[in-house]
Amino acid sequence: MNNPDFIFRNRIEAGFMLAKKLMKYRNKPGIVLAVPKGGLPVGYVVAKELGFPLEVILTKKIGHPLNKEYAIGAVSLTDAFIAPNQEVSEEYIQQEIGNIRSKLKEMNTRLMNGEPPVRLEGKTIILVDDGIATGNTLLGAIGLLKKSKPAAIIIAVPVAAADTVKKLQKEVDDVITVITPEILYGVGRFYEEFNQVTEDEAIYYLRKLKELRKAG
Repeated sequence: MNNPDFIFRNRIEAGFMLAKKLMKYRNKPGIVLAVPKGGLPVGYVVAKELGFPLEVILTKKIGHPLNKEYAIGAVSLTDAFIAPNQEVSEEYIQQEIGNIRSKLKEMNTRLMNGEPPVRLEGKTIILVDDGIATGNTLLGAIGLLKKSKPAAIIIAVPVAAADTVKKLQKEVDDVITVITPEILYGVGRFYEEFNQVTEDEAIYYLRKLKELRKAG
């Protein structure tokens, strides 16, 4: 799809379109976890429409020592997941876990005021981003989320490549998209406005939803 014939005006519009496809989960105990920072405007709308709380998913991949783009696992604030059969030294893994966790703590302080992550056990997790190309980075995050024993893990994105959707469907309970092109040359091609989400904007969406939930 070199010239997409369907384009979202911005992440907010994409969020509303995506939320319509997620209404079957509305009455379940759940939470929206947004991938920072591009997933936060989309996640804000989805969480608001479903009546769910919104948090950022604070995980980062562990890259292979010979190719940092190749994920061999993932790290969260409290846990780590390493894919099986990785011929990488334990020393390297522990060093990476320490370095990544330090960065995640800094991000948690900035975005979530250092609040501990909410318990996910028994909840329906809606994992939201503004789009997915390969999905490789998400695989480690999914491995970590499974360890928290949620009721279900749902990946929800406005646009994702068809082969990526098939790959992710094997790992989670459902994958919901608005558009699923056969070939995805870049997520931004499906948006008229696709500026980088700033940290201030990310904090705004997180705080705004909390205020709305308290008022409601």
